[in-house]
Amino acid sequence: MSDLGRVLVLAGGLSHERDVSLRSGRRVAEALREVGLDVEQRDADADLLASLRHDAPDVVFPLLHGVSGEDGAIQEVLSLAGLPYVGSAPAACRLAFDKPVAKAIVRRAGIATPPSAVLSQATFRELGAAVLLDALVARLGLPLVVKPSRGGSALGTTMVRAADELPAAMVECFAYGEPALIERWIDGTEVAISVLDTGDGPRALPPVEIVPESGTYDYHARYTAGATEFFVPARLDTEASAAVAEVAVAAHQTLGLSDLSRTDVIVDRDGLPWLLDVNVAPGMTETSLLPQSVQAAGLDLGVLARELLASAVDRHLQNQNAG
Repeated sequence: MSDLGRVLVLAGGLSHERDVSLRSGRRVAEALREVGLDVEQRDADADLLASLRHDAPDVVFPLLHGVSGEDGAIQEVLSLAGLPYVGSAPAACRLAFDKPVAKAIVRRAGIATPPSAVLSQATFRELGAAVLLDALVARLGLPLVVKPSRGGSALGTTMVRAADELPAAMVECFAYGEPALIERWIDGTEVAISVLDTGDGPRALPPVEIVPESGTYDYHARYTAGATEFFVPARLDTEASAAVAEVAVAAHQTLGLSDLSRTDVIVDRDGLPWLLDVNVAPGMTETSLLPQSVQAAGLDLGVLARELLASAVDRHLQNQNAG
């Protein structure tokens, strides 16, 4: 029995990303068992809080994606149960999960992020779709990317190359959530940078360059083996590599995140990184980006996950002593 005691891996939930979460949970649970930990995996359902109170684990590794997993909700539940857990505090999760809010915060910190606009379905419907769409194109240009303001795995995300494609993209977006974030497309190299902090400060892992076969890193490209080619480390020059690492660590710190995060950027033709998104619960599946960075850094996923759990326990004890 490890000195960490009994570990609970939470995966599943009811978001659109349930299947991805279950795959992430299985992989991390297996990796933790391989390094000798006592691990239980369970779903997040209506019985969760009662179960946590009746038979509390010693520490929790939440791997819920999307709503409830990344919006601070499950973190609030674990805090109410008085349990240490891997990941950011509820308030920080809420900031990062809301893309327009996160963009505003990092922009104030001097981090470049593409120009954008945010529209609710009601505004889109009541004020006249045609006029609004014309105004969007006039202000932001083409191509554009339309995505839900809150969510992940590229669900509801569409690249718009022509103005007449915009209405369908908005409808697709609203099917997964609202308001819609409409963002200027930045042409360049798509890169994901994972940030880890096991107690000695955040550090960036080798960046992953993403080259989807279809040209768009959508849900299929993310989770279908062979649909995307990855280069780890990314094929960037020394200066650009340093820049993306700096942006990822700065975003992690600016948003007040803990333990782990993943920042997605586009490096334009001039080598400038543009921040697209910051993820507080990175995927851990076979095709996910953080595990690829872990491997490229010469680290073992199970050992790293164990270190994150230990750091979470230490932080919890420090907070208890401070309180």
